Amino acid sequence: MLKIKVVNRGHQQLPAYATPQSAGMDLRANLEEPVTLRPLERRLIPTGLYMALPEGYEAQVRPRSGLALKHGLTVLNAPGTIDADYRGEIGVVLVNLSQQDFVVNDGERIAQLVIARCEQGELTLVEQLDETERGEGGYGHTGVK
Repeated sequence: MLKIKVVNRGHQQLPAYATPQSAGMDLRANLEEPVTLRPLERRLIPTGLYMALPEGYEAQVRPRSGLALKHGLTVLNAPGTIDADYRGEIGVVLVNLSQQDFVVNDGERIAQLVIARCEQGELTLVEQLDETERGEGGYGHTGVK
């Protein structure tokens, strides 16, 4: 298991995997008072967590499916990327896509944190690309069925 250094300046428990095969750990809101998100409103919700990821890794902040389905709440920049050299507080940009207010309470599970390997690439300028069967076929190019 990959070891990740974390500073918890909040009052919530550290994120943990809910089951042995979970891909993500739940992030919790670290709030002094509840935050109300009105329809189409977005806010940065603090977690109180700071981390030092190993080089070659990122942490992805992703929506929680239950909040999305039941309340229309999602992570606006999903997945949000936390770079290995970032040392600031982890915040979650939540947006309310429903037609009702949503109250975010202290300790509420608001997002998932997924740790992933990532590679850096070196871009090389060329005059043309190699041909493929797909070519320039973009969104919906394979049809509906």
